[in-house]
Amino acid sequence: MAHTKSGGSTKLGRDSRAQRLGVKVYDGEPISAGEIILRQRGTKVIPGTNVRRAGDDTLYAAKQGTVKFFSKKKTRFDGNRRYIKVVSVV
Repeated sequence: MAHTKSGGSTKLGRDSRAQRLGVKVYDGEPISAGEIILRQRGTKVIPGTNVRRAGDDTLYAAKQGTVKFFSKKKTRFDGNRRYIKVVSVV
């Protein structure tokens, strides 16, 4: 009896979807309250004024305004830290 035993289903074809991380609204662009600015893993960018951090480290606008990216030095031993803030329109 020269035959191959049943191998079952294939183990291929289960590739996961991409996570769609990155910047969604860039510097100088207008934004509404609640809109996502940046999707990230970990706190690579820290929320500044009028920006909140979600449970998955996503940064979103707390108020309507214009997005500003900036960095400032933490201490003399560390490098620059990157921040995002929303300058509200009055």
